[in-house]
Amino acid sequence: MSTQKYTFSRRNFLRTSALASGGLLVGFNLFTACKPEVKPPVDISKLNFNDFNAFIKIADNGYVTIYSPNPEIGQGVKTSMPMIIAEELDVEWDKVNVAQAPLDTKNYKRQLAGGSQSIRFGWDALRQTGATTKQMLVNAAAAKWSVDASTCKASKGIITNAKGEKLGYGDVVKEAALLEVPENVTLKKPSEYSIIGTDRINVDLENIVTGKPLFGIDFKEKGMLYASVLRPPAFGQELASFDATEAKKIKGVVDVITIGEKVRSFLDQGKFNWTFIMSPTDKVVVIATNTWAAIKGKKALKATWKAAKELESTDKQNEVLNKILVGKDFDIRREDGNVKKAFAEADKVIERTYHSPFLPHNCLEPMNFFANVTDEKVHLIGPVQTPQYAAQGVADMLGRDLKNVHVDMTRMGGGFGRRLYGDFVYEAAEISNAIKKPVKVISTREDDMTTGIYRPAIKYKIAASLKDGKITGYHLKEAAMNSNMYGLIPHFFPAGCIPNYKVSTKNYKSDVTTGAWRAPYTNFLAFAEQAFFDELAQELGKDPVQLRLELLENVKNTKDEKIEYSGERMQNTIKLAAEKGNWGKSREGVYQGFAAYYSHNTHVAEVAEVELKDGYPIVTKVVAAVDCGVVINPTGGINQVQGGVLDGIGHAMYGDLSFNKGVPSNKNFDTYRLIRMNETPQVEVHFVENELSPTGLGEPGLPPAGGAVANAIYKALGNRLYNQPFENELKRIKVPS
Repeated sequence: MSTQKYTFSRRNFLRTSALASGGLLVGFNLFTACKPEVKPPVDISKLNFNDFNAFIKIADNGYVTIYSPNPEIGQGVKTSMPMIIAEELDVEWDKVNVAQAPLDTKNYKRQLAGGSQSIRFGWDALRQTGATTKQMLVNAAAAKWSVDASTCKASKGIITNAKGEKLGYGDVVKEAALLEVPENVTLKKPSEYSIIGTDRINVDLENIVTGKPLFGIDFKEKGMLYASVLRPPAFGQELASFDATEAKKIKGVVDVITIGEKVRSFLDQGKFNWTFIMSPTDKVVVIATNTWAAIKGKKALKATWKAAKELESTDKQNEVLNKILVGKDFDIRREDGNVKKAFAEADKVIERTYHSPFLPHNCLEPMNFFANVTDEKVHLIGPVQTPQYAAQGVADMLGRDLKNVHVDMTRMGGGFGRRLYGDFVYEAAEISNAIKKPVKVISTREDDMTTGIYRPAIKYKIAASLKDGKITGYHLKEAAMNSNMYGLIPHFFPAGCIPNYKVSTKNYKSDVTTGAWRAPYTNFLAFAEQAFFDELAQELGKDPVQLRLELLENVKNTKDEKIEYSGERMQNTIKLAAEKGNWGKSREGVYQGFAAYYSHNTHVAEVAEVELKDGYPIVTKVVAAVDCGVVINPTGGINQVQGGVLDGIGHAMYGDLSFNKGVPSNKNFDTYRLIRMNETPQVEVHFVENELSPTGLGEPGLPPAGGAVANAIYKALGNRLYNQPFENELKRIKVPS
């Protein structure tokens, strides 16, 4: 990746002549996020910066402030994105301060956190912004010296000329503010990077470990009230009646109201993409002066609920999914060649069925949000992954002008897709609108787990035809509940690798609310397909790694634009994982499993190691190889991959949520099984080195983990696993726990 020239439109580059502090303000149309709040060794509050959105600010003492428009959910964009700007700006990292910007749809595009896309979409814009700002400063210094700007250089916030004279950025900010914005800027070569590719500590780390108020649940405003919402205990129920007599006796409870009318009106408009997760029934809300009183008041409510039809249970749901799989009424998402003919002419056809249950998100910070609805404006504050959608939804729901809906974002204690939908935002807004006071809605853990938005239950049936030692046909059939992400399935591996290839899907409408869950759909599909390919490799007498490498040869030079992954990059990732994971050379008593998958624009391969302890398989190590292009912050990148791998293993091994007449089986962590600290394996991460544009890391490490572990368990026990969680499968085959 050589030095590049970019044209930068003046319309996308906002600048003011001078700040009150004598500084330079440079704004930019940022596609995604940067990072809030890096704490420099000076008191930034004394620099008297003006409060604008979407800009770089440079004070006359050389310190830089970067406003971050995107939400931070733990994916590290608050650290990595400012690193990109600081790199091209050529400023010392310890002189960078970052603050969280509010929602601003005029200056930002894609102001959300989802799909592991922040770095990918922000890469070019952030570099251009930093480089353009630097060039303006260099031009100002050159004018001051009366020399040609091409004879000047900038590094670490210092500009030098051919005579060796020096000026700091702060020395020329006033002059730079009066210059024209350059139309073209030169970006650095990767070999010139001094910040990108180096380890940097998370900018919020000190505040997190010292308990500073960063998260939505920390937010307080003088005079605000607290609300706890009683929702239907079973999916498919509606409120019939309630008695708030006992609730109102609790000290601190100030009122009990119902909400739902505004939401129903909102749903009837049919304008909002995610209204399917909103319950149209009335809900009972306890308003109190503190959280504990609100929760106690909710528990004291006496409510009766009704259902218009039979409530769903897991056995019934599974029965429906099984019927779908054996039926013929499917939507074809992709079809190459002639699968039917390939199966008819095959030496052998192998068919397997895989099942995943519903899963809750289990964010460490329960859902919460603040709203203050007044006649003048609607002020919303809290943790949401999609602030723009939430603002538009609230505006539609309350019949307000969008320009009067103001959203401030806080750091999130986990999102994983749960905070994409903003149902808690609409509840807070409707409550505040009803009581005409500022209020914060807070959910308990039980609220989150029993009235949430879950990963949908899915069944896959995969069949492959074998002839003359090759895979000639492949058919993936999906039966899912409330699926809305079919586009993720058809064009990933093995699309393009097998001449006769077909993907068919069928959706079952359930009363259980479902949505995106970390690495949507691929989180389970990767396990099913990678476990299936392990069986195919065994049937063909081939090494699992070698089979994948051979298949990928068929897609390396594809001209099919629908296929998103790269055969060559996947091959390189697989080879790195096999090398670093010592594939096929493990010591006695260590059983290896392999999986590779592409998702969210990133290629990942993993080698899992399993050992038997008293006959039970224990995952002891995972080696992951990742091709995500340029790695901005290696420390943050490694943490993201490690977290994804552990999350993938934990939920594949233990995650399970069933329903009995619409009621979730688990309400809290005392009964819902998560991976424990003593069960977490060592996770070793290696990045494929290249100079390609960076892609996502928050999700891609998760999908291959389940497949790699399942394949390792097969090596250890001789039993194939087809259903998650594996713990239940191991009990079924009577492995001692």
